[in-house]
Amino acid sequence: MSLLIGSFFVFVVFFTSMLSGIFGMAGGLVLMWFLLLAFPAASAMAVHGAIQLTANGSRAWLSRRFIVWRTVAFMTLGVISAAGLLMLLGYSANAATVSLLIGLMPILVWMPKRWFHLNANRTSHALLCGMASGGLTIAAGVSGPLIDIFFVRSRMDRREVVATKAMIQVVAHSIKILFYLSAALALGAGDWGMVLLAAPLAILGTQVGTHVLHRLTDANFRTWTRWIVTGIGIFYFAQGAYLLSQ
Repeated sequence: MSLLIGSFFVFVVFFTSMLSGIFGMAGGLVLMWFLLLAFPAASAMAVHGAIQLTANGSRAWLSRRFIVWRTVAFMTLGVISAAGLLMLLGYSANAATVSLLIGLMPILVWMPKRWFHLNANRTSHALLCGMASGGLTIAAGVSGPLIDIFFVRSRMDRREVVATKAMIQVVAHSIKILFYLSAALALGAGDWGMVLLAAPLAILGTQVGTHVLHRLTDANFRTWTRWIVTGIGIFYFAQGAYLLSQ
């Protein structure tokens, strides 16, 4: 990673961590785009996991009193199950597949809520959420919009939603790093040095985003999330279609 790219990487980490601190997602989507440009897909997954683990970990810590731990426990079982299945299938990430999967995610945020009878507070639904979101995190790197549909009928407010999502993403990104461990080990010391340099910026961005979150109303939170994720998704889908055409 050159000095110029590394400097831009540090800025991107701060900005995307701030986005995630506000909306509980979106930041990871933008960060993955940059990493796919800078690294092979598997290596991008590993670096993305390390940064998101830092950002989500700090967000989970700052909002720890709002985490619904029972839901996190069952989701974790689901994530582990999904990782095991993908290992058995021998899944290997590539930029086109990752882009198309992320590009399709905005469909989830526009589907009418009445279509879903999912509640992350229920044991079976939390387990299913862990399996689906964990599988998507490993396959595409991110899964925020998918996790959201399991919170549609939950009794959580915006702070509990963001805090609980942050904690389950700590788990999912940790397992993603292990899944792509060989690609992570193949990266140079300079690359990981830049990741370590960016880690404090991820925490700072999260703190700034969390401060903004507490100033938003629940209505504004959901509206802005929907439009931001949609714009990012359209870009990703176009990128994936282009990569396939090549």
